Amino acid sequence: MTSLTPAAHATGVACEITALPVSGPSGTATMSGQLCRPTGANPQSIQLLVHGGTYNRAYWDLPGVPESYSYQRDMAREGRATFAVDRLGTGASTHPLSIPLLISLEARNLHEVVQHLRAGHVGGTAYEKVVIVGHSVGSGIVAMEAATYHDVDGVVLSGMTHMPAVPVLALGAALGLQPVFLDNLLANLGSDPLYFTTRPGARSGLFYDMDDAEQLVVNADEATKDQISVPGMGTVAVFGIVLPTTYGIDVPVFNAVGTNDVLFCGVLALRDCTNAQSLRAQEALYYRPEAQLQTYVLPGAGHSLALHQNAADYRNATRAWLSSKFGM
Repeated sequence: MTSLTPAAHATGVACEITALPVSGPSGTATMSGQLCRPTGANPQSIQLLVHGGTYNRAYWDLPGVPESYSYQRDMAREGRATFAVDRLGTGASTHPLSIPLLISLEARNLHEVVQHLRAGHVGGTAYEKVVIVGHSVGSGIVAMEAATYHDVDGVVLSGMTHMPAVPVLALGAALGLQPVFLDNLLANLGSDPLYFTTRPGARSGLFYDMDDAEQLVVNADEATKDQISVPGMGTVAVFGIVLPTTYGIDVPVFNAVGTNDVLFCGVLALRDCTNAQSLRAQEALYYRPEAQLQTYVLPGAGHSLALHQNAADYRNATRAWLSSKFGM
């Protein structure tokens, strides 16, 4: 019987890019992703990583900053495999028109990637266990995928609760977003008027608590930012986050947020994120008993908790949960 326990004290990290066929709005599309795993080991379990809005896979392995910020490389050093995808419309994946990129299509894409992972189409390993991990908008899509297809062994949701701070989100969208064709950094992506990105300088206020973040990281985040389909983001907000889609998930769930996430925590969000117990008490209503909901709160962190100075604590908590539930 193959052991699912991660390799102990793995030191080397091997990363490679893989492109996979998935369903596009009008035929087959390509979804690109980065596989990272420990050298000299062949884990039989993998985390499928799904970025949030105006991000791409760089959220999980940000270039130009210390490697200690990389979720993927840190997991690989500890003996675990991850596959971080560029969702359609971002990064090296196919860029279709924005209007059809709704949550139903994005969830189907992830389902197809899960099948590729189990079939050995990524790195040559047919993974026995797949845990799907989302951030922010990506968490909403992940919730829909898991609740619809029931094809993963576990779910990690980060940067998401079921009571977002609607006034903050509305103000952030009005003042912090702009069409991609008006953005100096991303204007080359095209003229589709319903692809948006963040305005220069907006990411620090929306995604970070600067008392727990480095300007170097925020600058790198800005340099690698991407676009998001506004119609798609709307369907994710309604069907993936606000509505109790998560009640359809029948595998263990780990939900992590930052205490100072202005988009999902605090008075305007009607969520107390000061500690894991309070968060669980508020969120448990949206999950079945089979989800065995476990919550985690990263002190001092803003929305993009994986890119804060104490992100190692969040990764350690995720690892502990993976080990306890799946031996990963």
